[in-house]
Amino acid sequence: MRIVFIGTGEIGVPTLRALLESPEHELAGVVTQPDKRAGREQRVQAPPIKAALAGSGLRVLQPLRIKHDDAVAQIAALAPDVVVVMAYGQILSRQVLETPVIACLNLHASLLPRHRGAAPVQATIVAGDIQSGITVMYMNEGLDTGDILLQRTIDLTPEETGGSLHDRLGKIAPAALLDALQLLAAGNAPRVSQKESEATYAPKLEREHGRIDWREPAELIARKIRAFDPWPGSFTAVRDARGREHKLKIFRAKVRPNATTRPGEIIGHEGEALVVPTSDGALSLEELQLEGARRMTAGELLRGHAWLRSAALA
Repeated sequence: MRIVFIGTGEIGVPTLRALLESPEHELAGVVTQPDKRAGREQRVQAPPIKAALAGSGLRVLQPLRIKHDDAVAQIAALAPDVVVVMAYGQILSRQVLETPVIACLNLHASLLPRHRGAAPVQATIVAGDIQSGITVMYMNEGLDTGDILLQRTIDLTPEETGGSLHDRLGKIAPAALLDALQLLAAGNAPRVSQKESEATYAPKLEREHGRIDWREPAELIARKIRAFDPWPGSFTAVRDARGREHKLKIFRAKVRPNATTRPGEIIGHEGEALVVPTSDGALSLEELQLEGARRMTAGELLRGHAWLRSAALA
């Protein structure tokens, strides 16, 4: 089949490569977001999908808005049998959805209808789910509301982070898509309506979502720390003896028994960890990064910044 791939994020790169290498399908073109300035030096960088195509000679479209008439016309000119979308970052118009001859498919990084929206990977871990997966669905104009063609499931590990789950889902997505395309080609691909009563939503995350609220239970905060690694990152603020605030990023923490102090009132220390009470239990902070320093264990941080032993949360 003749395929047009629409995507931007790193999670879609394995699927893009699988389509490039597939003898059964022709990748007619790729649509991705425009290049953007990024990093401290604000250098122009190509999206991961475009970067993965370097040297391939494949046509890459980078419309500012995929809804614009000229973008729709360019996609239609590629004459796709199937449009495949994964982690693109813009909502597709009805005109784009109606472009392919057979179907417009989306690969979503959760087991729909759970965690519709922009941040399903993080939402899965925050919710305490024990499984996740890739859903291949027929796209419609709703937000991840289309009929399900198939799903592929994986179990989460106890130490799963947003980064590790992102990568694992990216690896299983190619096989899920190729199976779906095979079913479409055979004319027996299923369509299963989503159960609206089971739907949950995962809105786009901003950096401020990573700020820790110590009034929450320790178990929930620990899940957020894992889920938000690497994005948007989990952080709090500490105040030194002079009243100055310092940003403290947290990468790894473990739940420990209930503390006697009030949530977030002080930071104590226990061996190689900083201990912070919460509304239910406490957290041993084991891997951290103080503003202006490198990422290190709590023990290393305490040896270099002894003032943290009596610092207060800001």
